[in-house]
Amino acid sequence: MPVEAMPKRTVAAAIVAALALTLTGCSMETTSPGAARDQAGKAGSDAKPLTAHGGVDCDEAKCIALTFDAGPGKDTPQLLDTLKAKKVHATFFLLGKNHVLKHPDVVRRIADEGHEVANHTWSHRRLDELSTDEIRDELSRTQDAIAEITGRKPTLMRPPQGRINDDVTEVSRELGLAQVLWSATAKDYSTTDSELIKSRILDQAGRDGIILLHDIYDGTVPAVPGIIDELKKRGYAFVTVPELLEPGKANPGEVYRP
Repeated sequence: MPVEAMPKRTVAAAIVAALALTLTGCSMETTSPGAARDQAGKAGSDAKPLTAHGGVDCDEAKCIALTFDAGPGKDTPQLLDTLKAKKVHATFFLLGKNHVLKHPDVVRRIADEGHEVANHTWSHRRLDELSTDEIRDELSRTQDAIAEITGRKPTLMRPPQGRINDDVTEVSRELGLAQVLWSATAKDYSTTDSELIKSRILDQAGRDGIILLHDIYDGTVPAVPGIIDELKKRGYAFVTVPELLEPGKANPGEVYRP
């Protein structure tokens, strides 16, 4: 069931439970952004940090990645206007059914304006409850739909509710997708209070962090300008998830979490 079609109380309860699992003791081995950079250095990589968006080296700068799940939606163009005005690039984990298919021009704009386009499955089903073939269908259909619009298949995915198991990892590896979790969430599915959303993110923000928001909920997009302005005052540099890992790269199947 698409996330926006679920009863709000059901969504909230499910995601709260998932956050408890994901953020306090996921049994899957994970790699932090700093570890990804260190591993690349120890391997003697000649790669250098990305410079397309300001030459940020996250070993030196206090980096943070802004990510949005489950869009695009009606408010995504407004969000893109904000990001453009504030010279911030984000990572968008897009839903295929009712989102990518419904808003192809917005998907194209996300890519054209330098944001990272990523995969959040086709219909927001919990992947850990599906067969291998069903997992593959959920991810590959969105891969194909995005590629049809942007000309490029994503290299990152975020599992709905952060639910991961060995089958999800294996299919992700097969499809060339790294799995990306998060360190800060506003629980914006449970409130329309933009000030509350902002304060929750600011309270959890940290170096090498990955912020999870949803551009489909009414209170979220209005909260973004204040989040960006305050974190910039605190000395943070906004980067996409691939930039956060540079000179390391997101390896297919691997799970990345601050």
